Amino acid sequence: MNQNAEYSAVNDAVRGQFFRRTWAMITPYWRSEEKGKAWLLLAVVIGLSLFSVAISVWLNHWYKDFYNALENKDTAAFWRQIGYFCGIAAVAILGAVYRLYLTQMLTIRWRAWLTEKHFARWLADKNYYQLEQGGYTDNPDQRISEDLNNFTSSTLNLGLGLLRNVVSLVSFSIILWGVSGSIEVFGVTIPGYMFWCALLYAAVGSWLTHLIGRRLIGLSNQQQRFEADLRFSMVRVRENAESIALYNGEPNENQRLSARFGKVWHNFWDIMKVSKRLTFFTAGYEQIATVFAFVVAAPRYFSGKIELGELMQINSAFGNVQGNFSWFISAYSDLAGWRATSDRLLSFQQAMSENEQRPATIDVSAQGERLVVQGLGMNLADGRHLLTDANMIVEPGQRVMLSGRSGSGKSTLLRAMGHLWPAGHGSIRLPDKRYLFLPQKPYLPIGTLKAVLSYPQDDSVYSAERYAQVLETCRLPHLVGCLDEANHWQRMLSPGEQQRLAFARALLFAPQWLYMDEATSAMDEEDEATLYQALIDELPGLSIVSVGHRSSLKRFHGRHVRIEGGWLQEQPVA
Repeated sequence: MNQNAEYSAVNDAVRGQFFRRTWAMITPYWRSEEKGKAWLLLAVVIGLSLFSVAISVWLNHWYKDFYNALENKDTAAFWRQIGYFCGIAAVAILGAVYRLYLTQMLTIRWRAWLTEKHFARWLADKNYYQLEQGGYTDNPDQRISEDLNNFTSSTLNLGLGLLRNVVSLVSFSIILWGVSGSIEVFGVTIPGYMFWCALLYAAVGSWLTHLIGRRLIGLSNQQQRFEADLRFSMVRVRENAESIALYNGEPNENQRLSARFGKVWHNFWDIMKVSKRLTFFTAGYEQIATVFAFVVAAPRYFSGKIELGELMQINSAFGNVQGNFSWFISAYSDLAGWRATSDRLLSFQQAMSENEQRPATIDVSAQGERLVVQGLGMNLADGRHLLTDANMIVEPGQRVMLSGRSGSGKSTLLRAMGHLWPAGHGSIRLPDKRYLFLPQKPYLPIGTLKAVLSYPQDDSVYSAERYAQVLETCRLPHLVGCLDEANHWQRMLSPGEQQRLAFARALLFAPQWLYMDEATSAMDEEDEATLYQALIDELPGLSIVSVGHRSSLKRFHGRHVRIEGGWLQEQPVA
């Protein structure tokens, strides 16, 4: 999926299905292993939300008695109502605090559950790799961290807000209907006319709000993506600081970052313009609502049909009913942000689903004792062929060197063996044995050096003596004293040291089959020879398939296979 067209593509894909698909994203947690605690928390939060409505109704009745006491200049009644108010306020504060606290507790529990599920799915089926390589989605880190956080908090806040408004609407509609009386218009008596005024006022306001602010959904979606792109570009500068500094690439990077920020700027400016128009309308709408009830109810007050307390009660009830009817208006910006967040999560899930359902045209499986490549063809995204009907058998214990010109498909063949290259045809039968891949650029997780060496296993698998031994063997004695240090080792170590660390990892893991892709490219020939010999000496019977260019590697391999013109050609061993 092209990133720049993502929002429109998502709209095309989910238009008419948005709520169904969003509902499918919401419901699994409430049916999960945590459903007992989740529903209990939700029930308590809903109860506290409804309690806040009861407090509002209580205050509405208090207004009537309080203003009547003022109108009658009844000092005793005045102080009695002040005492009532203090009691109401204390209870309201307690309820508000625990409603917020328990809502946050439910939010973080839901977010934790969703995050774990998205971590598991993103890391399964090589989704994290395929989505990055194919450009199916942008910034998965932001979608899992920020978007899931926004989704859970916004869904709960908006859902509870809507529920609270519905209950409040029913409660205050009954009050407003009872106190507003009737009005005669063109000979027709309209009962509860203040209720109908509130409904009409809110309906017109909601319709105009949507017309003015509907662009916010798309703009909010784009803003999240542009902000994430900017952060990612700055992280890239940090990760490649040395290379950029040596290239004197600061002006170029400044231009790139400025271009990224330019998108943030222009999109935010569009959001500002839409928000300004929306705020003009909603602020005016709210200000008019402040006096609207007084204007409509004033004739009955001045005619003596109602007292000041009843007028204030009507105004309070009208404000609540009108406000509840106008929930869509006040929550519009939040709804637009929630819709944008949901769209991004839906497109992320859709991209993972497409990758999971994409048929693997190269059949890769583990069985038997030997490596068998049969009728293998590999294609690039532009349709070019790297291999055509390639065949190769590697017996246990053999050491095979793959060579060829740059771009001939050597590394891609190893990716296909690692289930990372589905485009093509044919089959690869990997030995059903303990294996390890050593890429040209090793992955060194941030953590202790023990954790780096033992990756992908736990660092408790090996003894400290064994860690020290492999570091000595791989010419890294200066790191023996750093085994328990936690650091960003990829930044601290040179490329050659990183590759030697990867060989130490292989010695620890002790695979029966080892696949190496230019795993010694950053070493000198002396280190390369020492480490290859260490593998041969310490792991007897080890089968090796390695990609390399140097002629110095040939003496460590009993077979030499060259990729030439899309074919695997056996070469004589010198």
